[in-house]
Amino acid sequence: MFQTVFKRYENKYFVNPAQYSAVLEILERNAVPDEYGKSRICSIYYDTPDKRLIRASLEKPVYKEKLRLRTYGVPDGGSQCFIEIKKKYKGVVCKRRIGAAYSDGLSYMSGGADNIKPSQIKKEIEYFKSHYGALAPSADIFYSRLAFFDRQDRNVRITFDSDIVFRTYNFDLRNGDSGEPVLQNGVYLMEIKTAGAMPLWTAQMLTELKIYPVSFSKYGTAYKKLLSDGGMKKIITTGGNCCA
Repeated sequence: MFQTVFKRYENKYFVNPAQYSAVLEILERNAVPDEYGKSRICSIYYDTPDKRLIRASLEKPVYKEKLRLRTYGVPDGGSQCFIEIKKKYKGVVCKRRIGAAYSDGLSYMSGGADNIKPSQIKKEIEYFKSHYGALAPSADIFYSRLAFFDRQDRNVRITFDSDIVFRTYNFDLRNGDSGEPVLQNGVYLMEIKTAGAMPLWTAQMLTELKIYPVSFSKYGTAYKKLLSDGGMKKIITTGGNCCA
């Protein structure tokens, strides 16, 4: 049975190849690969036509939220997907999700056939959709993830994301995981996710390797790249199908 509710702190860091190798050596002593191990994460982020959700998020408010559909690996129609609401309030991240077959999840999110079984979390997703109105696919984000958890505390999770790319066309994840790069080659996004205080060994590792926290959003960075490329006007005027 997959986990449906998460509540934790998520601290993000950029690490270069040398730091990445050093961190992996430290993890060999203090952590073990989690059940997902290596995976290719594929997500569709939903937003309003004027990008209200991501624009609000980039203003760094006390409270922000996102809605996405996620799969592990490029899906086919019967692959499992997760429809997730991710909220952040005063540094605490809450994620609530429901699972479904990919074709059912995609249909539900597009306003088509609803084959998703009733639940409290589904009611919250329904409220989210009704509150923001005309939500539609805004960006696909893909990345490769390597994940670990602390040997002593499974609530402490360390992940590395690389080969992060995005696209704003061919939103169906069955179209593959190609796109434009979000980060320069060789840079890893490391996240340390905890239910409370960070373990001492992780704090020592960050100090020793001179790894510092960053504020980073994959969807937010993709949006800013589109703005810098002059692409947002085209996206808005074509209803989110730039380069289709």
